Amino acid sequence: MGLLSMSTIYGQDISDAVRFSQSEIQGTARFRALSGAFGALGGDMSAVSANPAGSAVFSRSHASFTGSNVDSENSTNYFGGLTNSNVSNFDINQGGAAFVFANRNTNSPWKKFTIGIAYDRTNNFDDFWNAVGTNTNNQSIDLYFLSYADGVRLADISLLDGELIEDAYSDIGNVFGFGHQQAFLGYQAFILEPDADDDENTTYFSNLADGTFNQDYLYSSTGYNGKISFNLATQYEDNLYLGINLNSHFIDYQRSTSLQENNPNGALINAIDFDNNLSTTGSGFSFQLGGIMKLSPEFRVGLTYDSPTWYTIEEETTQFIDSNEADSDIRFIGDIVNIYPQYKLKTPSKITGSLAYIFAKQGLISFDYSKKNYGNTEFTPNQDYTDLNNAISDVLTDASTYRFGAEYKHKQFAFRGGYRFEESPYTDGLTVGDLTGYSLGLGYNFGNTKLDITYDKWERTDATPLYNVGLTDTATIDRTNSNITLSLSFNI
Repeated sequence: MGLLSMSTIYGQDISDAVRFSQSEIQGTARFRALSGAFGALGGDMSAVSANPAGSAVFSRSHASFTGSNVDSENSTNYFGGLTNSNVSNFDINQGGAAFVFANRNTNSPWKKFTIGIAYDRTNNFDDFWNAVGTNTNNQSIDLYFLSYADGVRLADISLLDGELIEDAYSDIGNVFGFGHQQAFLGYQAFILEPDADDDENTTYFSNLADGTFNQDYLYSSTGYNGKISFNLATQYEDNLYLGINLNSHFIDYQRSTSLQENNPNGALINAIDFDNNLSTTGSGFSFQLGGIMKLSPEFRVGLTYDSPTWYTIEEETTQFIDSNEADSDIRFIGDIVNIYPQYKLKTPSKITGSLAYIFAKQGLISFDYSKKNYGNTEFTPNQDYTDLNNAISDVLTDASTYRFGAEYKHKQFAFRGGYRFEESPYTDGLTVGDLTGYSLGLGYNFGNTKLDITYDKWERTDATPLYNVGLTDTATIDRTNSNITLSLSFNI
């Protein structure tokens, strides 16, 4: 296995910006049962992760732990070819505690302060879908390689005398970067040919004939995005709660894609196999400021500011290419691990306003509204990502989120429900569609301990391109995500 320290960037794209900027409703079963509409309520460890003032609502020190079973179903349509896939797993996705310290000075307006620490899994990257169909748009994977080869000197993607193909792949990546490597793959697999057999040639044509192309594309990913929050909060007088979270974030994301393409068009190349593997790890920092005010014993308002998250990210890739005319030694390219320099990603900030009405001890209704401008997502260093950052500001836009929740209590039981709607972060509203979700939950109060269970579900439709350049035809994916969550919480 070879290790490669790249001199130029890997092909980060807008989907990476969206993936690491979005967060799912995770956390305790009670939090999920109200679809995350907890910004003006507090008194829940996941509510503390949403609004840091929420820990000051606790009257006693409190802890909770949560496990959730996630079931993701994808129904994919690609040129009329229909496939269905399913991924299911169980994870511990929340845990934390808040410690309440009452102020014994009765003359002070500061009634208490709290210190807390909480872990929340903010996004689940486990995903699998399969696009199978006959491309009738005359779009083949050859367009991907031709896009990268355009303007590249033939000498820069050719083997030297006696050079092994895997060594050439490694050296080209080290000197010229990702784009030249892709052109090299296409040339060495005989997918493309130079217009002139000259070292200075910079134009190429395809060894595939026009027509239809049978394509089978597999997408598989695993991993998660999580954060650990260090919380400080306080209560002022009887009606104001203030708090701050200092958050440590981490990313673990693994992705594999595989395209098998064949065609009956009668040219030199009639079968291609192209695989890509990506491993992404990262860490980041953000902070949150929040407040909750009781306007009356029944009515509360909340306001939260989520800062950008500043990530430092590292990536490794491997690739495999083959065709019916490629030399068998081309398989050794798959042994080369490309290790890329660190890059930084700043996700957009978010503002959340919240309202809640509490019916004595009988129940409550709550509403949260959030807004985030995904167009403010930024990769750095800027000189390497100018074009990408400009594209992000054009393609991504403001997205609003609406969350509603309600709870009714009867003796030791609590009955809960929620609804949420999230706008697409894309200006076209199609690449990633709007999200609609609902939730139902049940809780039982044993006194000092509470047990909660929730079922929640969301749906959205995405139009996902197979590749960022060249073969950009989209697969329409109807996504359904269902969760069963169980939480145990108790006073300390």
